[in-house]
Amino acid sequence: MSENQNSAEKRTLTDNIFGAEDNSAASIKKDSLGKYSNLAVKMFHTGVLSPKEMFYPALGEFAAKLVKGLSVYRTLYFVNVLKIDMTYVTVILTLISIYDMLNNPLMGAVYDRTRTRWGKARPYIVFSAFPYFLSTIVLYSGAMFLGDRAGDDPRKIIFIFVMLFIQETFSTIYSIPRDNLATLQTACPDDRIKVGLLKNYIGELGSQAIYAIFLPLMELNNKGYINVSLPTIFFILSSITGIIGCVSNIAMAIGCKERILLQPKPAPINKSIFYILKNKYALRNFIANFAVSWWSEGGYSWDVVTQQEIFGGSIPSMIAYMPYNVFDTLSITFIPKFQKIFKRNNRNAVIALRLWDLLCNVGMCIFGIPNVDKKWTMVGIYALFYGINGLNNGPANVFEAELSREINDYTEFVTGERPDGTFHILTDLITKVTSPLNALLTIKLFKWTGYDSTLDILPWAQGSKVIYQKVFFLFIGINIFPKIVKMIPYLFYDLTGEKREQMYIALNERRALMAKEDDINEELEQIITVLDDAQ
Repeated sequence: MSENQNSAEKRTLTDNIFGAEDNSAASIKKDSLGKYSNLAVKMFHTGVLSPKEMFYPALGEFAAKLVKGLSVYRTLYFVNVLKIDMTYVTVILTLISIYDMLNNPLMGAVYDRTRTRWGKARPYIVFSAFPYFLSTIVLYSGAMFLGDRAGDDPRKIIFIFVMLFIQETFSTIYSIPRDNLATLQTACPDDRIKVGLLKNYIGELGSQAIYAIFLPLMELNNKGYINVSLPTIFFILSSITGIIGCVSNIAMAIGCKERILLQPKPAPINKSIFYILKNKYALRNFIANFAVSWWSEGGYSWDVVTQQEIFGGSIPSMIAYMPYNVFDTLSITFIPKFQKIFKRNNRNAVIALRLWDLLCNVGMCIFGIPNVDKKWTMVGIYALFYGINGLNNGPANVFEAELSREINDYTEFVTGERPDGTFHILTDLITKVTSPLNALLTIKLFKWTGYDSTLDILPWAQGSKVIYQKVFFLFIGINIFPKIVKMIPYLFYDLTGEKREQMYIALNERRALMAKEDDINEELEQIITVLDDAQ
């Protein structure tokens, strides 16, 4: 076989693995798409979302962040409230993680094949929000009816496992469609940025609300100033979260339209599962995440320990977090400035802002660990570096969210499909392979600290500088390595400038072509009619 023949075969193999599908925007003949080029440019630059379509996803994010805020204290709830040994907790969470490995890909495949008159994501959000938030309420209410039975009581262990199983099931059914709703709403990046910005900031209010309520109540209760037990606190917070979650998500599903036209008949699972191989940007991120998927921070609520035992309680912690909370809100005003600095190059912005955050973490470790026994010095160090970290939050959230959407849009560009859910079959299956290593490291790191979780969470309760140095390292420093690894793929990201804009124009040309010729998306038809009239 000649050298030229070998070279041709290699090119064919490369094209088969990484090349475009026949019906994708990257491969359809330009004369078919060209008649819609002006319309495609308008779709790229014209916002279509109403104020309520921007607000409802933010309200849904608020509820999701309330649950996330509660989950920060989940291990503390299991260990300190239900009195379950950390080993049992780790085993339960590992089993749930293994179940998640099967559950996520299944839901992802079903989601990708969903086509209904009400849309692709909205039906799942409507019907899964209630069981998801109800299971959250029941999970965090367990201590109210399980009582003071021993921590190794099988009924407690079975209860936790069953409720986490139910919560995880409906979390998957709910979260995959919710996370992808914005990409189905609009083809305009500016629209998506506005939605993402509102989601980040209103969602952050949800997290901060949990932190602001939980920690002071826990401290006042531990010091005997009030008589509101931790089981009662968890019950009240989870109930409020559940009510807000059900109402906000149903409102979001009903009030938000899906306008992005998808392939009427999706590709078979055995084909679409490997579409990540055709997206070089997603593939690089997957490899980086897989490389650090075994990493662990010890599995305990080290932030709570730091705030209550090292900083000395809610008031010093409030001072430590105050600069961050102020700058986090103000950072929204820096977004236009950062867009101008980076000339709307999301790649360069993400790299620079991630390095910024990384240096803040390194600074906290270098100056904080040696001074862990000096309460107000620690408060000052944390306030300084975490405050500097908060200065870039607005721009960082915007750039990272849009960069992630660009990577997903590239899959649609080169394949003609949008298998956002099916990707989980490959990514979750392989990353969960390392979950036993993660569980083992979690147990070892918890033991390595020497931290005694049976003691009340009060200032300097452990009485050991070495223990608190390890605690602070697990809180701040241990994730520096995975952050570096996950940043590497963006050094090779080239979907910027004209290349990015041409990709979106081609995507919109294909959507217009499908809508005009197949007449299968009423929402997109309305957009095209309006833009045609304007044109």
